[in-house]
Amino acid sequence: QVQLVESGGGLVQAGGSLRLSCAASGRTFSAYTMGWFRQAPGKEREFVAAISWNLGRSDYADSVKGRFTISRDNAKNTASLQMNSLKPEDTAVYYCAVQRDYYAYYLMASKYEYWGQGTQVTVSE
Repeated sequence: QVQLVESGGGLVQAGGSLRLSCAASGRTFSAYTMGWFRQAPGKEREFVAAISWNLGRSDYADSVKGRFTISRDNAKNTASLQMNSLKPEDTAVYYCAVQRDYYAYYLMASKYEYWGQGTQVTVSE
């Protein structure tokens, strides 16, 4: 059992920044992918960013590339999402998630085994 807890969400004006954090507790895994997803009202959950355990790889949705940065600290079992130059369309509930399948599946929400409860990010005009 792995438990994930997100924090750092809030209300920010367009152009501002937020840093989301995800703390993992319970079992640790020798290899896993950490991902961030988001879901806006009336929309399906969408991929935002992912980072591998030890492949030196990270990937981003085109909509956030260049503005968001994902990072992780394996020793502390934490992951972060630094969000800069926020836009109103970034408004959503943001979720961190973990999957133990191949990193090639990073884009697929259905492959992620563990999910946090989400943290609300609201970007005003």
